[in-house]
Amino acid sequence: MRLTAIAIDDEQVALSVIRTHAQQVEFLDMKGYFTDPFAALAYLEKEPVDLIFLDIKMPDISGLELMTTLPGGPLVIFTTAYSEHAVQSFELDAVDYLLKPFSEERFLKACNKAKGLLEMMEKSARADAPNYVMVKSGYEQYKILLRDILYLESAGNYISFVTKEKKVLSRLSMQEALALLPQALFTRVHRSFIVANEKVTRADRSSLYVGEMVVPIGAAYAEAVGRMLK
Repeated sequence: MRLTAIAIDDEQVALSVIRTHAQQVEFLDMKGYFTDPFAALAYLEKEPVDLIFLDIKMPDISGLELMTTLPGGPLVIFTTAYSEHAVQSFELDAVDYLLKPFSEERFLKACNKAKGLLEMMEKSARADAPNYVMVKSGYEQYKILLRDILYLESAGNYISFVTKEKKVLSRLSMQEALALLPQALFTRVHRSFIVANEKVTRADRSSLYVGEMVVPIGAAYAEAVGRMLK
C-alpha cells in the first residue's frame, strides 16, 4: 500500500528535512511541499491525499486551525519545534506529533502508524469485512457485533463501545476506533462521539438521539451529520 502525502511548513529548511526523510520511506508518495498553507488547501480541494505533514506555528494560520478546515479528512502528522500543543493535537486526532529536530527513524515510525491506520480503514470498508470487531479491554478481547453497537464515546485515552447490554472500554484513539468500523455504517458526529447510523432515532440542530442517549453534534462534523441523515 502506498500513501500519497504533502507537507506544509512556512520554513523551507523544515520542508527539506521532510523531503530527505520521505525519500527513504518506500511506501510514501510525496505530491508536494508548501510554504503557503492556503495554496496547500487549494491543492487539496482538487487533489486529495492520504496524509499531511503539518507545521503548527505559521504566520497566517496555525496548523491546529488548518486541520479543522481540511477537505476530505486526510490523516495528519504534526511537525513542530514546540511541545506545548501535543495534547491539543491528539484531541484533534493527529496520527502523531513530531518534535523538531526529528530523526529519520522517528519519521518512519510516524509514517508506519499512518499506514497501519489506513490499512485498517480499507479492511473495514471491504464487502467481505466481518460483521464484528474484536476490542481489547485490559487483558481480554471482546467480540462485538457491529449491529449491536449504539455509539462510541471517548474518555481521555480510552474509547467506550456502547451496546444495549454493555460498555467495553478500550485504550484507543478516535482515529484507531474509526479505522475499525465500516464508514458506511458509522459516522463521527463530535470530537468525542461516533454513532451507528441506523441507531439514530431523532435529530435536531444540535443533537442526535440514540436510544436514551443525547449525543451532541460538533460544529466541525455538521456536514458529515447532514450526509448521514439524507
